[in-house]
Amino acid sequence: MERRSFLLTAAAGSAATVSALTSTAEASPDSPRLALPVPPQSAALGTTGINWPKVGGNYGNQNHSTLRDLTPKNVKKLGGAWHVNLEGGSTSAYQQCTIVVQDGVLYVETTQQNVFAVNGRTGEVIWKTNLGTETTNMRGVAVAEGKVFTISGANIVYALDRRTGAIVWQKPLIVEDNGGDDGCSNDSGQCGGNSGGLAGAVVHFDGLIYVGTEGSTAGARGRGYALDAKTGDVVWTFWGPPGPGEFGHDTWAGDSWKTGGAVPWIHPAVDPELGLVYWTFGNPYPRTDGSSRGGDNLFANSIVAIDAKTGKRRWHFQSVHHDIWDADNVMAPVLADLLIDGKRRKVVVYGSKTCWFYILDRRTGEAVHGMEERAVPQQAEHKTSPTQPFPGGEPFTDPFPRLDKTTRPVPFYPVGGLYSVFWDRATIIFPGAGGGGDWGFPSFSPRTGYVYIGYGLVNSSYSNTHGGRVNTARPLGELFGGGLVAMDPRTNTVAWRKEGDWSLAHGNGILTTAGRLLFQGRPDGVLEAMDDTSGETLWTWQCGAGVNTIPVSYEIDGEQYVAVLAGGNGLPFPDIPKGDHLWAFKLGGKVAPAPAPTPPSRRNQIRTAAVTGATAHNTVTLGRIWNAGTNSPGASENTVAQNAMAPQYLTVPVGAEVTFTNPADNKQAHGAAAFFDAEFDTGLLMPGQSYAYTFAKAGEYFYNDPAYPQSTGKVVVQREGGVS
Repeated sequence: MERRSFLLTAAAGSAATVSALTSTAEASPDSPRLALPVPPQSAALGTTGINWPKVGGNYGNQNHSTLRDLTPKNVKKLGGAWHVNLEGGSTSAYQQCTIVVQDGVLYVETTQQNVFAVNGRTGEVIWKTNLGTETTNMRGVAVAEGKVFTISGANIVYALDRRTGAIVWQKPLIVEDNGGDDGCSNDSGQCGGNSGGLAGAVVHFDGLIYVGTEGSTAGARGRGYALDAKTGDVVWTFWGPPGPGEFGHDTWAGDSWKTGGAVPWIHPAVDPELGLVYWTFGNPYPRTDGSSRGGDNLFANSIVAIDAKTGKRRWHFQSVHHDIWDADNVMAPVLADLLIDGKRRKVVVYGSKTCWFYILDRRTGEAVHGMEERAVPQQAEHKTSPTQPFPGGEPFTDPFPRLDKTTRPVPFYPVGGLYSVFWDRATIIFPGAGGGGDWGFPSFSPRTGYVYIGYGLVNSSYSNTHGGRVNTARPLGELFGGGLVAMDPRTNTVAWRKEGDWSLAHGNGILTTAGRLLFQGRPDGVLEAMDDTSGETLWTWQCGAGVNTIPVSYEIDGEQYVAVLAGGNGLPFPDIPKGDHLWAFKLGGKVAPAPAPTPPSRRNQIRTAAVTGATAHNTVTLGRIWNAGTNSPGASENTVAQNAMAPQYLTVPVGAEVTFTNPADNKQAHGAAAFFDAEFDTGLLMPGQSYAYTFAKAGEYFYNDPAYPQSTGKVVVQREGGVS
């Protein structure tokens, strides 16, 4: 039976659901206690300093610099050392690449498929190599053995000469070929679904490079590759959904493993001492409909410790069984050495979208703070798991919507928190597909002992997707927000948080430094330096486009630099300003900030073309989709679409009377109620009924249908001259 809790009980009902599973607490003391002492970190993980040797900084993805020249006392003197537009100032694509620095040279790549070597002192481009025209997310190169390793949108792995950018070797990894006796090719991974694509930053360790894949939303069968760094030959492949005879194959009903998703689309961590690669695997496919894939669906929503040389599984931990919420928890796992109850523990910190960290022993996968399988709501059609794992400690942000926060739900939807269920009705749930920590890159600072993570406050609307229903859509008109939180990994509890206007979980990585600073970029183009003890803002800089990458630090001739690529992103704000700005900063830098771009809207905007009141005769027809070809409402009723308001986006002058009408040949009741300002409410109108309202004030008014709340419209009321 479907579990439903409506808006009036959203705060109480959702909170009650989750409080039965966990208790949450916000900790914001005036003088937060640091998570000390911290033992010396394993030397084998590597360090940063003069160089930033890989995406994540070191093998443990700690995103921490040992440089200390920049401090809270002098950071206000930080200025632009140099700035370059890598793609000639193009704003056509977003950028997700984190910089790698070796011997004063920055290695960076763009979505446009260009790889650059840039002088770290001057910004001069040393060489540029193009890898084709088929674009994909380019998240960072590996630099080792005199080569620069990367991927391309054509699913080719490249090794470039580090000095010249010339191609040393190239290896096509995914080909459009079903192949294989059982319809599954180990080259393509195309087992009746999409073949997927290469994804994530490339990682090099001890003669091998590690490359992941994406495509779970299209039914690709995920896998991680290890390639010989000298030749490009595939040494091993680890499959996200295991095949026949492999461990975990029995967790997939029938042939659902063949299109099971579980893609490792973010780069792994490596423990050289243990010889293990820690890779996180994403959600199963179909992502919000579990009816066709009974079972726990390993290794979806899992972290797997894999033997670095052989590709064999040593241990795994699945954070969400039989996921139906797109709660993939894919993140770059963080390795750290901690003192817990007087004992040194080598841990891996994992987890994101569920709003929990799962802190596990790196050798065994044992939960350091305990793990409890707790009963959760059930939905038979989805074949949901009866229990889900909950670690000791507390979540880093509330895993349910709240009426007093940005996660205030759009009215009339059923509403739920973590592990609430749904079926045919679009249901708002937080954490959503873009909520929690998503794929923000955390940082571990041995100076404070904290793990820092950016998070998003972004609701999602879920349904089973049958018959064209809404699928993990962000409800139109909803608010966006987020924040930054410092977690004490010794107890898995919140030390402090800093909540604000922007979701900070979509590539908005965190850099901490031995100089006691914390750097993080925002979707509005601002790079921020903060005190790592409290989160107090000490310095800001406008980079000209959204900062959805990890800031890095390096040193040339004893001078410390901070660098970042600012190019924006497409999620969760579709209008994040895009660009190609590569920045480097130093004390006394003279280059001025970029002009501020238009910041993204803090509401999920309706982006269909506006229709004037004159064209629509000042009438909104409910339950119908606007036909742009005829400039009139469609001929048939629709109860599942988001745009069944005709027109969905209406502009009128102040003083205009707008009529909302439910056509006589509709079969269902419809209505229009404004939110969150309660400007107007038609009530439910039966077929043939209408309601008129006069707009006396300029503004932007979102409304939805109380009977089918995913159907959302907007009226923009303009003053004379077209200003709303």
